[in-house]
Amino acid sequence: MSTDGGGLHCLVTGATGYIGGRLVPGLLAAGHRVRCAARTPEKLRDHPWAADVETVRADVLDAGAVAEAMRGIDVAYYLVHGLGGADFERTDRESARIFGARARAAGVRRIVYLGGLTPPGVPVQDLSPHLRSRAEVGRILLDSGVPTAVLRAAVVIGSGSASFEMLRYLTERLPVMITPSWVRTRLQPVGVRDVLRYLVGCAGLPPEINRTFDIGGPDVVTYRDMMRRYASIAGLSRRLIVPVPVLSPGLSSHWVGLVTPVPAAIARPLAESLRHEVVCAEHDIAEYVPDPPGCPIGLDQALGLALRKVRDAEVETRWSSAAVPGAPSDPLPTDPDWAGGSLYTDVRSLHIACSPKALWRIVEGIGGEHGWYSFPLAWSVRGRLDRLVGGVGLRRGRRDAQHLRVGDSLDFWRVEELQLGRLLRLRAEMRLPGRAWLELTVMPGDRPDRCHYRQRALFHPRGLLGHAYWWSISPFHSAVFGGMARNIAAAAVRYERGDDAAPERTG
Repeated sequence: MSTDGGGLHCLVTGATGYIGGRLVPGLLAAGHRVRCAARTPEKLRDHPWAADVETVRADVLDAGAVAEAMRGIDVAYYLVHGLGGADFERTDRESARIFGARARAAGVRRIVYLGGLTPPGVPVQDLSPHLRSRAEVGRILLDSGVPTAVLRAAVVIGSGSASFEMLRYLTERLPVMITPSWVRTRLQPVGVRDVLRYLVGCAGLPPEINRTFDIGGPDVVTYRDMMRRYASIAGLSRRLIVPVPVLSPGLSSHWVGLVTPVPAAIARPLAESLRHEVVCAEHDIAEYVPDPPGCPIGLDQALGLALRKVRDAEVETRWSSAAVPGAPSDPLPTDPDWAGGSLYTDVRSLHIACSPKALWRIVEGIGGEHGWYSFPLAWSVRGRLDRLVGGVGLRRGRRDAQHLRVGDSLDFWRVEELQLGRLLRLRAEMRLPGRAWLELTVMPGDRPDRCHYRQRALFHPRGLLGHAYWWSISPFHSAVFGGMARNIAAAAVRYERGDDAAPERTG
């Protein structure tokens, strides 16, 4: 299975997601060549490994694009799923069939898929939709005619994973919890570094291997145990956890949504899956990918590593790196002025007595802990309203406290375009009757200690409701957008003078 360039030629789908973005550097470190397939390849360009991989544009539902992406590939990693989208089971089924068929036609020698651990003896129809879909995708790939390794994991513990974020926020924010009964369910968590080690190792499996492998850490615990152990490792007081049977999966997903940054569209299938006991039935993967001493790592170590990465701002990828289902993706601001129907704008411009470098420092640091530099109450209320209707709200924060890259989530925005030192364009992922962008531009002035700031808010309405929405909030634009421009300018001047070691939180 070797290639001319040494190692194997690997295709990674889902490279913009949590696991895929971490797998790529692992494959490169193992000496493999990597091709990344993404619907929006631009999201990968700012990753530190971007120059070391080939990137192609491909949607897994586009058979032609998948066939082209498979050309010359030895090992194909299937790391995509439609979790949170409308009818995600049908989408997952169709994309898996396309992937398997095109891999076989292209002569791919192995498929590797990361799925979900399912409880033994439970009929497929009784599984949660999330686990049912994961199991179905695994069967489709195993039956594709291409040797396939299906890795089945329960809860993945790592800095930035959706499962870890749920656990962290629930435990940190609720010292006393009235919880769903699923907190008593036994499960076998696994550290993300072990998941990645197994994924990389599966590239070299013998050609006759076509099966599932259960992967998990050494600890079998309940979700309640995990919350208490997290609290201990994080230095929090002991949590009082009271399970009650009246919280249905739907209600418990909204409960998770109110407390954590994970949207209800993702929280619900995850919460529904937690009603099943998911414990490994075997550890056969170790015969082919041997565990080094001390591996797989235990729950306490996995939690400690995840916490350290979060505190040190070393999170490589986050669950929110993946696009929010239903969010707009086409970059309307770059279309001609006459295209796409109505486009409302709010434009603010200021000349500022500071260097472009100082202003860019403030612009790139916006959001998260630094806030939005205007009318904090308005931003907070908008975030809470978004959460109430199933949106992402403001609590996603940032991957990194100061630096951004294309594809990053930023509270309820996503970085759509980034030109370092010059332009930041954010696309809204809050629930809206239309599509919205916020564009911040830094331009040099007539002297090195002068610069020009331009801020554009853009809104493309959908139907009459969209037009009504824009006009209903337009009276607040002066306070929100005008205040933002003035406060960003003031923060840049302070930073230039050395009055602030870091941007000030102002919203």
